[in-house]
Amino acid sequence: MSEILSQEEIDALLQALNTGEVSVKEIEQETKEKKVKKYDFKSPKKLANDQLRTLNMIHENFARALNTFLSGYLRTKTQIEVLSVEEISYYEFSNSISNPALLAIIDFNPLPGQIIFEISSQLSFSIIDRILGGIGSYTGEIRAFTEIEITLLNKIIRQIVKYFIDPWENVIELTPTVDKIETNSQFAQIASYNETVALITFRATIGETEGLINICIPHIVLEPVLPKLSTKYWFSTISKKSTDEEKNIIEKRVKKATLNIKCIVGEANITLEDFINLQEGDVITLDKTIHDEIEIAVEDRVKYLGKPGTIKNKLSVKITKVIEKDDDEYDE
Repeated sequence: MSEILSQEEIDALLQALNTGEVSVKEIEQETKEKKVKKYDFKSPKKLANDQLRTLNMIHENFARALNTFLSGYLRTKTQIEVLSVEEISYYEFSNSISNPALLAIIDFNPLPGQIIFEISSQLSFSIIDRILGGIGSYTGEIRAFTEIEITLLNKIIRQIVKYFIDPWENVIELTPTVDKIETNSQFAQIASYNETVALITFRATIGETEGLINICIPHIVLEPVLPKLSTKYWFSTISKKSTDEEKNIIEKRVKKATLNIKCIVGEANITLEDFINLQEGDVITLDKTIHDEIEIAVEDRVKYLGKPGTIKNKLSVKITKVIEKDDDEYDE
């Protein structure tokens, strides 16, 4: 870290610059010195900065989806945001977990291996309190989870894992499933202690309770998709896929739309008295002959012309012409 100058030192430096005792070139030469950064060869970095940034964007989308789900499920105000995305060893992550803890072991199919989804104990008890009808505030001592509490948390986590699918869809189509729930970190070892992992940390607020949510993804899980974990690939896939998806969604909705179609055989003007006295067998003379084309209206707009007829003893109309938009004769 660079040295912080006091106000007296800053005034002295400015005075020296004004009198010429110190030149700007000397200061520039000092600042151009190479900075040395420590590197631990025992734990080499396996994830590039660009890959960490992509993981950050993926889990920002996951945080938004999780925030929406928990707000509706718990019926209380929740706020979840990505705090950090970093590369550490599995030992560092495992050593930072305090027991008891809520650790969900998730199979990240079709990727190899498993990941850990950890919710802090304070948040876990707050969620349980809210599910059981409380206000969602837990101020008691941290204790071991009961079987009923684990069952309740297991149910909500099985729903949470579904929200991994959409954020990861531009990289791979996931089918994640919960393998088991552990409350002791010693029984949740998914990688060797010196294995590199990506740790995504979220800051979560549920009601008045604040805590952390961690996602630990071992390098072996990410290895098959590392080439796709680049911002360039991710954004190009998003733009192409989103355009195709929007087009497909619009087409499906249009195809399912219900329209009213009617065939206008002809028109006639009669008096109200004649209309009241109409009986079965009476004949009304229309303004069209049997040789004229009839109008076919879609939602009260004439779209086609056709010829009436029958098919298998059923009345039908054969379309003979499509009315274009610029046809003034049939425009409203």
